[in-house]
Amino acid sequence: MLGLPSFAELNLFPLLPATIVAVGMCILLLVDLWIPDGQKTRTAWGAIGILIVAFIANLFTFNSSGEALGGMFVADRITAFLNVVSLITGILAVLLSIDYLKRAQIERGEFYSLLLFSVSGAMFMSSANDLVMIFVALELLSIPLYVMAAFRYPKRNDNDPQHVKMGLMSEESGMKYFLLGAFASAFLVYGSALVYGATGTTSLPAIFAALDAGVNVSYVLALFGGGLILVGLGFKIAVFPFHTWTPDVYEGAPTNVTAYMSVAAKVGGVAALARILATALPTLTIGTTESAAWQLSVSVVAALTMILGNLVALRQTNLKRMLAYSSIAHGGYMLTAIAAGSVLGTSQNVMVAVSIYLMTYAFTNLGAFAILIAIEKDNGTGSNIDDLTGLSKSRPGLAAMMLIFMLSLIGMPATAGFIGKYFVFAAAVDAGLYVLAIIGVLTSVASVYYYMRPVMRMYLMDDGEGDPAAGATPYVRWVAYIAVAGVLLIGIVPGLAVNLLTVVASAPTF
Repeated sequence: MLGLPSFAELNLFPLLPATIVAVGMCILLLVDLWIPDGQKTRTAWGAIGILIVAFIANLFTFNSSGEALGGMFVADRITAFLNVVSLITGILAVLLSIDYLKRAQIERGEFYSLLLFSVSGAMFMSSANDLVMIFVALELLSIPLYVMAAFRYPKRNDNDPQHVKMGLMSEESGMKYFLLGAFASAFLVYGSALVYGATGTTSLPAIFAALDAGVNVSYVLALFGGGLILVGLGFKIAVFPFHTWTPDVYEGAPTNVTAYMSVAAKVGGVAALARILATALPTLTIGTTESAAWQLSVSVVAALTMILGNLVALRQTNLKRMLAYSSIAHGGYMLTAIAAGSVLGTSQNVMVAVSIYLMTYAFTNLGAFAILIAIEKDNGTGSNIDDLTGLSKSRPGLAAMMLIFMLSLIGMPATAGFIGKYFVFAAAVDAGLYVLAIIGVLTSVASVYYYMRPVMRMYLMDDGEGDPAAGATPYVRWVAYIAVAGVLLIGIVPGLAVNLLTVVASAPTF
């Protein structure tokens, strides 16, 4: 007789927030059929309502512990914390999209359903405790992003050459993202298959136990499998040498999509990679070394990512491409924390550092893109650094907030970026990765040059009265206000970050 698990054994409550988003997406997609064109703002507010309900439900899951769905998902405070990051990102992305879609003449209700689908994928990916579930959640996160990147496709009989150009760039970015994403998924699946062949399981805790026991385990297969998993998820995080898609996709995709993509893909990818390497494979050692065999590879990739991302960003003149290479560099900083997880017993420190960094990065990056959307023209132009010239005259408030976001991306004290980098570098130092921490600090110093270029344009260039920033609609300003509040609150009141750290650190180790 087939024994079915009881409701208590399934422990579905910790998955309630992600389930609300997924089910709400399906309902919203149907409801949108009855919302007439030109009134899709109702669909947007429906999406925000679903995300807020999920956010409230997530507050009740912080004290959850154990596993869900027979061990497929892990229920802990780190999962709940990362859900907060994903939901805040989704809410701010919807607000950025309401007027942007109208201005770009691409307002369609299904956009918000795709965004909710992607948010649920990021949430499931953050809590996945099994290689199969990580792959399923990755596709749930990624496939909507492929469509959203190509959302600005050219319309028939469009006589505006600039609209046609932006549409073709959007189509190209979506196709490039899809093709490279498919290859990355293949690497992830193949790597997972090798790890399964080596240990006989796809469960992350069981993989850890099998490698720790060392009975009937092929360390060679596990090592190759872990390498392929790093390749597959490295694409999502956009780390060297899997970063080449990033500048073109960021530039070609609609700016609201780029803003969301820059954060959501990292939340899911970094969380999954941290869980796999720091909690399932820290005992994958060769010889008598105490560190995992993958430490050197991950450290080299992190170092090269930080160096390349920051150096190539120095030459960018387009803000979207500059922020793309900035995103690559920040992927290297996150990978630095993950490299620290190669020392057995440090997995909790790694997850804490990664979680805090992702929250600070979300506020900072979404805020920077909000200012970019504010100055961008309806036809997609106006995203160059030169277009910020004189913004401090025409829109002093926007210029001041952009200054704060740039300082936070650098990691200056009194900003959230400083707190995030502090935890990342501290994790690296605690693990003995002094060289990697030094490279991180030096590349952060080098980033000052290109992050300050927009600031110089806004405040030191006296050409005309500055851009009127017609895209600074109320919704966009709300996002900027929320983002700058998050950046300053975490940066100026370090106790808040410490309290968040305490909450996350109290989660059970696994």
